[in-house]
Amino acid sequence: MKQHYTNIVLFLAELRKSLRLAAFSLLALTVALFFLSADLIGAFQQHLHERLYFFSVAEPFLAHVKVAFFAAVCLLMPLFMHILWQALGKPFGVTGKKLFWFTLATCALFYVGALFCCLVTLPYGASFLLGFQSEHLKPHIAIGSFVNFVAIFVLAFGLIFELPVFMVFSAQTGALSQQFYAKNRRFAILAIAILAALLTPTPDVVNMLLMGGPLYLLYEAGILVIRLLRIDRQ
Repeated sequence: MKQHYTNIVLFLAELRKSLRLAAFSLLALTVALFFLSADLIGAFQQHLHERLYFFSVAEPFLAHVKVAFFAAVCLLMPLFMHILWQALGKPFGVTGKKLFWFTLATCALFYVGALFCCLVTLPYGASFLLGFQSEHLKPHIAIGSFVNFVAIFVLAFGLIFELPVFMVFSAQTGALSQQFYAKNRRFAILAIAILAALLTPTPDVVNMLLMGGPLYLLYEAGILVIRLLRIDRQ
């Protein structure tokens, strides 16, 4: 218990060293992308085939700022992951090539998850939700709500797809084992189902499966990688 507490303290100390770099990079790129935010909004609007409106004076400006910020977060994800894994690596004894592969795998899975959300989940979810319009009920989507809706789900899918990397890391550090993940598979399925219900834009079974299915496969992939690499210490 004391060792885990010490590792957490060291992790936070290492992370604090790089916070200024991360914050400055995020601010600078957000400012730069602000001038491209109109094109980004137009691309998503065309992708989802919906017109957007605003209902307050400041809403368009704030929407452009949000788009620039979330786009900057996505583009800077390799930097953020590098900082995170550098901070995690020292106290938990993960360095060198292992640290490089953890960083690379995390970034790759983030972008795969974000792309999957953009190409599959978001179009289907938006189509399902807007399918309830009728002659007496027409959609007028506020640009602020649209930006929040898209950004939250894209980032959520990207982060959730990183599950197997952190499973492997937990086995590498000895925190959890391959046997633990295999033994608690049914609880993982329940957690995945709840998470899919909470994060997917629509409550129907198909859309939940679009998230829960890949997430369960990633869970099994994490168990398989731990077994193949024989990094389980317990």
